[in-house]
Amino acid sequence: MIDSPLVSVVMGVRNGLPDLAGTLESLTTQLEVAFEIIVINDGSTDGTADLLSEWSTRDPRLVVLHRSGRGLTASLIEGCQLARGTYLARQDSGDSSLPGRLAAQVACLEADPEASLCSTFVRLVVPEGATLAVNRPDEGSLADGLTGPAHHGAVMMRRSAYGQAGGYRLAFHYAQDIDLWTRLVELGRHRVVPHILYEAIVAPGSISGSRRKEQEQFHSYIVNLTQARRQGLPELAWLAKAEALSVRCKNAPAKGRSRGTANGAYFIAACLERDHPQLAAKYFRQALDLNPLHMKARLKLSRLR
Repeated sequence: MIDSPLVSVVMGVRNGLPDLAGTLESLTTQLEVAFEIIVINDGSTDGTADLLSEWSTRDPRLVVLHRSGRGLTASLIEGCQLARGTYLARQDSGDSSLPGRLAAQVACLEADPEASLCSTFVRLVVPEGATLAVNRPDEGSLADGLTGPAHHGAVMMRRSAYGQAGGYRLAFHYAQDIDLWTRLVELGRHRVVPHILYEAIVAPGSISGSRRKEQEQFHSYIVNLTQARRQGLPELAWLAKAEALSVRCKNAPAKGRSRGTANGAYFIAACLERDHPQLAAKYFRQALDLNPLHMKARLKLSRLR
């Protein structure tokens, strides 16, 4: 550990071995800010634990805890509870914080004491390196928290605001970020550093692609929770619905997960279709391998040939 970190970077990882070293490198080379990195190894079985142990012996800023497959939300709750920094920065395993990210976000929050969180522009890329999109959120569109930052991993929050808002909630297996943001913007503004300072990997199994239906359902609950809270009404009924959906997500059958991954591959292919047709064809074929009845993927692939 280091004394008095200004920023605590919090990350949960499960079986992230292929890309984890790159993520850690992107963090440990950040300059101009004193920080710690809290990593919750959530039941990995692929050598992630060994890699984290090796890195932690070389860099005292890295704090590693080994847990048994509880899920991302529980990992983030524990990591944020252990954090000692004035600011909490998120990071997803596999993604990269680009040079200057932490310093720029600290400067943004220190320049505006009324801000509760800060995000950046984000480049979305596939594992092959091609860019899917660059997300450039506008501060004006983020005022209610229901439209969130460009990416969960690109956020930095005041730790005091995080605690005052109640932090992440276990009721949300997915969309725990949006639930938190809706409460944070009730305490202060959401600022955006208008530069690409985070690069996020999008793969077919990514939640944004493969669990879109569940995310949309969680989002509908968050809308109702936000309305209830701001009208001074109880949240319990909507939290109970979110908890029930979380249980279903955790117990989803493998067949359903395969279909979801197929949808994720299709989503990626559709984004790549115009600028990278050969790579798009690869992902359309992957969607069909996972779900031979994916007729949209079959039609799109036939048009690319």
